[in-house]
Amino acid sequence: MPKQPTIIYTRTDEAPALATYSLLPIVQAFTKHSGIAIETRDISLAGRIIASFPDFLTDDQKIGDALAELGALTVEPEANIIKLPNISASVPQLKAAVAELQSKGYALPAYPENPTTDAEKEIRTRYDKIKGSAVNPVLREGNSDRRAPKAVKDYARKHPHSMGKWSSDSKTSVGAMGGNGDFFANEKSVTVPEATDVRIEFAAADGAVTVLKASTPLKAGEILDATLMSKKALIAFLEEQIAKAKAGGVLFSLHMKATMMKVSDPIIFGHAVQVFFKDLLAKHAGALAPLDIDFKNGFGDLVAKLDKLPADKKAEIEADIQAAYAAGPAIAMVNSDKGITNLHVPSDIIVDASMPAMIRAGGKMWNAAGALADTLAVIPDSCYAGIYQAAIDFCKKNGALDPATMGSVPNVGLMAQAAEEYGSHNKTFEIPADGTVTVSDSAGNILLSHEVEAGDVWRACQTKDAPVQDWVKLAVNRARASATPAVFWLDKNRAHDAQILAKVEKYLAGHDTTGLDIRILPPAEACTFSLERIIEGRNTISVTGNVLRDYLTDLFPILEVGTSAKMLSIVPLMKGGGLFETGAGGSAPKHVQQFTQENYLRWDSLGEFFALAPSFEHVAATFSLPKAKVLADTLDAATGKFLENDRSPGRKLGTIDNRGSHFYLALYWAEALAAQDNDAELKALFTPIAEKLLTHESRIVEELISVQGSPVDIGGYYLPDEAKANAALRPSATLNGILATL
Repeated sequence: MPKQPTIIYTRTDEAPALATYSLLPIVQAFTKHSGIAIETRDISLAGRIIASFPDFLTDDQKIGDALAELGALTVEPEANIIKLPNISASVPQLKAAVAELQSKGYALPAYPENPTTDAEKEIRTRYDKIKGSAVNPVLREGNSDRRAPKAVKDYARKHPHSMGKWSSDSKTSVGAMGGNGDFFANEKSVTVPEATDVRIEFAAADGAVTVLKASTPLKAGEILDATLMSKKALIAFLEEQIAKAKAGGVLFSLHMKATMMKVSDPIIFGHAVQVFFKDLLAKHAGALAPLDIDFKNGFGDLVAKLDKLPADKKAEIEADIQAAYAAGPAIAMVNSDKGITNLHVPSDIIVDASMPAMIRAGGKMWNAAGALADTLAVIPDSCYAGIYQAAIDFCKKNGALDPATMGSVPNVGLMAQAAEEYGSHNKTFEIPADGTVTVSDSAGNILLSHEVEAGDVWRACQTKDAPVQDWVKLAVNRARASATPAVFWLDKNRAHDAQILAKVEKYLAGHDTTGLDIRILPPAEACTFSLERIIEGRNTISVTGNVLRDYLTDLFPILEVGTSAKMLSIVPLMKGGGLFETGAGGSAPKHVQQFTQENYLRWDSLGEFFALAPSFEHVAATFSLPKAKVLADTLDAATGKFLENDRSPGRKLGTIDNRGSHFYLALYWAEALAAQDNDAELKALFTPIAEKLLTHESRIVEELISVQGSPVDIGGYYLPDEAKANAALRPSATLNGILATL
């Protein structure tokens, strides 16, 4: 437990990590005289890999498990963590990170694709714990309160971002299984009255029993779900959707969450690849078999391994790939210029970012010619696919939303203690044969069971009772504080939601809801209701489970303010601490690529600015530290001026990038501290700093812009070289010198 007021600033990945090299020294300089310690913890993908394999490393390479440390801190009332976006690592990303670390002298084991020995299985287990959304469930010991800050909303109204036009005859639609063999259709759910420990077993048709998971402790009142995706139904559905896209003359586009749903969704993605290219794969089965292609890693895995074949065979297959493209429907493209399709890499198209972008673009995605076209967006499971169809139907009827006039849909999300576990990674299995999966309690009673077939994907999820209570309380408090209707997005016809609904009704009864408008609607209806209000300029709080929380905190922000990176995301931890998240990182890889090629970082750190202010407020309240409140208030003022003066990174070389944005934040923050009268010491300290920054504004901007246009070496993608990154991200000697005087 920190003795001194301490803010933990996380070091993560990609563009947010690069921005930290520039922004963090400013934050540390501005807080050093206020009694607040700013510390860092490395929870990047590379950092987590290194921390997981100390037995393979030299003593000087070993680092502590920062994620576990922060997880322990979240249950302390003084916890104050600034959480930047992480890579939710897919297998290709994980392997790339391992390869980079190996090239730097880390003797890490290779990722075992098909482990056979006990040693390989143990290594695979360690790596599997790093994949996907490994960070968020550890840190989120509280529920989510996410909304657009007033300054961002005001800016979006004054300077509305572009929106694609919608036509009532648009052919764009969502394709989902509609309860035919999907997770929605097969879900079963139970609330356990007393604490127990459940056992998950698979009994094959021949009577052989395999323990899939020996122990999963459940607390009293905890909800346990189990469901499956039928392989046969999925393949039939995918074949139908491919034919439908071809017949309709629209793009075929698969939208999954293969990073977060790191076990189930890559399997589904792999089936989509194999169905789309089934004739190609059948024709060349013999030649491709020795290549050990894993379609869970996308079609790109096949393309990358063709170099192992003789040149003539490679050329033949490449010709047949082009023939397959010509014979099938056009595929949505990730990069038209490079021929990277929607099916190439699972982590390239993430449903919560890709679907809002498509809706914002008038229901269109890019085709192979680099033109926008109507799209069949395929989202196999129907649990939440309907919200996107509702948004599409609304836009077809009403036209594109107008950022200059539209209201807002903030979110209160159930996510504490891994509520509605994201992908239930440790309880998801690809079934090896026909049989039965059962879940039994410690007394031997069967709680849930499913008849399964070979290739089905079976998974279970948990939701503890205490987070639901906290979630309902947060929703009521937000509804009252903002005088805004709050809608629980719950479908009584879904097994999981029915259990949640019973708890919501029970715990709502314990709150004073007099004068509040609190509703419960199925997700698609809730989406339409919110959109009907949003075009009238009215706000509606969405109160959702963990998956919808993730989806909606991209959907509405991307439509409202152009990006989800500008959202205020506060997680009031259940034990009294605070976790302050800084937005999404979906565009981070593009920014890193541009930075290394052009020394231009377009990443916008507004999310970091917005997270810091409530973090300071939390310090002020927790430690009765008035200086922290002054820092919060002046940072808010600085951010407002930052937006009004449009100091976010420009769109082309020769304008300020992320580093220039940080300079202007420092200038405006120093000016606000100099202008305030609540703390004489800070006023006296920052008055000359503000004067120096303003006096040298032109020189600092020139120093920051002059480095642009040439490639820059930061010594690594997943693990940058500290000295090189610091030099590249802090190129203004004048700015550095002024900060050093604090």
